[in-house]
Amino acid sequence: MHKLESIADQIRKNFDARTSARDQALAQARQLTRACSLAIRAVHRDETDTMQAQLLEARRLAETLRSSLISYPDLFHAGYTQDALKEFVEANITCALIRNQALPTPEELGVESATFLNGLAEVVGELRRRTMDILRHGYSSEAERLMGVMDDIYSILVTMDYPDAITNGLRRQTDLARGIIEKTRGDITFSLRGGHLEKAIGRLLAQMNGEQAQGQEGSETFPNMDEDD
Repeated sequence: MHKLESIADQIRKNFDARTSARDQALAQARQLTRACSLAIRAVHRDETDTMQAQLLEARRLAETLRSSLISYPDLFHAGYTQDALKEFVEANITCALIRNQALPTPEELGVESATFLNGLAEVVGELRRRTMDILRHGYSSEAERLMGVMDDIYSILVTMDYPDAITNGLRRQTDLARGIIEKTRGDITFSLRGGHLEKAIGRLLAQMNGEQAQGQEGSETFPNMDEDD
């Protein structure tokens, strides 16, 4: 029984260390998620300095999270850890694509393939948000560019036909992305048609005003002949 107590003490020490590592990882994951959210908000507001500062902070937190869990791979692959790293992927890709910069790779971000793809899938929602902000001011070729990027993302996601155990639920994210893309396509089409209609009405009004002006000039040239001489 003395040996059993020794074993129990060793187990307690292990559990204490794992609990401490878990609590620390949870705090870091929350901080990482917040930094990513602030970076995305900044890029939508065109606040470049704030965006870059938050992306740097997010990278630091992501590296700290990875290093602190190097001895606990099961905690590293836990849902809250991978969700925070997914937010890290989403923030970096969103900022890069909105600013028309090169797409960061999984290796550059230090994430696994499934985490990268799930973060990429969530970027579609942020690109829709950006597109709608653009369309509020009228149709723009930038909206078309972002639509093309969304299509490119979906065309890759839909080819990842693997079990959810491998992709960590990517199929559901892909289905959500498809719905967002189709809705955005409809909004862009509606905006484009509205722009064409507005231009056509403008041309018609200009033509009518021109004809009215010519008519007034003609009436001045040929006075009313019914008046007494």
